[in-house]
Amino acid sequence: GILVLIGINIILAVSLNLVTGFLGQLVLGHAGFMSVGAYSAALFTMHAGFPISVAFPLGLIFGGLVAAIFGVIIGVPALRLRGDYLAIITLGVGEIIRVLVLAVDFTGGAAGLTGIPYIEGKYTLIIYTFFIAFLTVVAILAFIRSRHGRAVIAIREAEIAAEASGINTTYYKLLAFVVAAFFAGVAGGIYAHYIG
Repeated sequence: GILVLIGINIILAVSLNLVTGFLGQLVLGHAGFMSVGAYSAALFTMHAGFPISVAFPLGLIFGGLVAAIFGVIIGVPALRLRGDYLAIITLGVGEIIRVLVLAVDFTGGAAGLTGIPYIEGKYTLIIYTFFIAFLTVVAILAFIRSRHGRAVIAIREAEIAAEASGINTTYYKLLAFVVAAFFAGVAGGIYAHYIG
């Protein structure tokens, strides 16, 4: 159980590092994307009608995509702000997501979801988790070493100079925010299936 939590936290830390470390934006609502991904993936595997071996990977992708959509919705207005203001608005959005999860019926409210399918095999979830953690680290590393990653780092170093050099700062800030939200949603999907 501890190994699964370690893998989940690796995915979360690497995705948060993309926004906070490489992009240089202080984002405090990252756990909101994790919860959106957790509920989306769990609801998908519960109602998709596929066997768990098929529904679990599809549910993780679905949870990541829903979290990425939330990342676009939140990122477009939020990334116009900088510094403390961005931190405050993302913290507020994370709290809004928490309140909405508790308020709506299809998430189970305060009691949470029950009946999330369990993954068979003693070590299957550990293998899945560390494989996805490995893929996350490789994907973020490839992103940072690409042309897009260099643009993100240039924004962190000097946003005005990056914009003067022809880098579309709004696009790259939103891209990094959405990629981080996707991986946080995937981590949330694993966490939902681990907790049950």
